[in-house]
Amino acid sequence: MIRHLLSGGDLDAATATQILDTAAEMATVAGREVKKLPALRGRTVVNLFYEDSTRTRISFEAAAKRLSADVINFSAKGSSVAKGESLKDTALTLQAMGADAVVVRHPASGAAHRLANWVDGSVVNAGDGTHEHPTQALLDAYTMRARLGRLAGLSVAVVGDVLHSRVARSNVLLLSTLGAKVTLVGPPTLIPVDIAQALAPGTGVCYDLDTVLPTSDVVMMLRVQRERMNDSYFPSAREYARRYGLDGPRMRRLPEHAIVMHPGPMNRGMEITPEVADSPRSTIVEQVANGVSVRMAVLYLLLGGNNS
Repeated sequence: MIRHLLSGGDLDAATATQILDTAAEMATVAGREVKKLPALRGRTVVNLFYEDSTRTRISFEAAAKRLSADVINFSAKGSSVAKGESLKDTALTLQAMGADAVVVRHPASGAAHRLANWVDGSVVNAGDGTHEHPTQALLDAYTMRARLGRLAGLSVAVVGDVLHSRVARSNVLLLSTLGAKVTLVGPPTLIPVDIAQALAPGTGVCYDLDTVLPTSDVVMMLRVQRERMNDSYFPSAREYARRYGLDGPRMRRLPEHAIVMHPGPMNRGMEITPEVADSPRSTIVEQVANGVSVRMAVLYLLLGGNNS
C-alpha cells in the first residue's frame, strides 16, 4: 500500500482494487447497531480544510470516527491562517501535535504534494484546486462496480466543466487504470486542449452530449463551477442546459442498465434536472453513503492495514 494518496494516478490496478474490496467490507459496518471498529484506536487524523466543504469533510470525519481514530477538524476560517500563517507552518504545527494522517483540501493545485514533503504522517488529498480529488474517484468507481458489477469495459461519459474539475481528472486516471473507457464531453471552452491524452491515452473527447448517450453505461455530470470562472465560457445558463444538461428525454436515450452520477453539490436545472437527479437511475445519494466506506478503507490501509 502507498504511504500517501495524492492522485488517482498513484494507484495501480491491484492497489485500487484492494481499496474497493476493503471498502465493501467496511460497508457492512454501516448496517450494525454499533457502527465502530477499533482498527485506528490511538491514531490521530486531522481534517485540514482551506475551502468550504460539506460532503467530503463530514465523510472523512465519519470514516475516521467509525475506525475509532481521534479526529481534529481544522478550518482555515477562525485560525492562525487568517493571521497570515503559511501552509508549511501549519503543517509543522500538526506534525508537532503528532498527526498520523492529514486530510487536506486547499484552493491551490499541488498543495497536497507540498504538504506530503513536510509531515511524517500520511497525507490524503481531499481536493487541491482544479487538480485532483482521488477519494471521489474511488467512491465513484466503487458505486459503478456495486451497481453494474464490473469496471473493465464500461463506457463512462464525464460531462460538463472539465476545465475546472478535479473530479474529472482523478476519474480519468483511475477508471482508465481499472479498464473503463472514458469520454470527456462538454463545450470546447471547458475541455482543455490535449487533456485526454495527457491524462490517459485512449480517453475520448466529444462536444455533443446526444452523440454519446446511447452507448454510455455511466453518465457522470459535473457541476459548473462558476466560482472559478473569471471569463464567459458559454453564452448563458439556459444555453448550457439546452446543450449539455441531462434532462428526462436525454436520460431515456441511455441504455436500460445505464446509471447517472454527480459528485455534488448539484446545480439543479442547469447540468441536471430534478427528474433525473431523483430517478432510480441516479446514484447520487449512494455515492455519499459509499464515500464513508471508501474513506474508511483508505484510512485503514494507510494507517493500519499494512501494519497488521
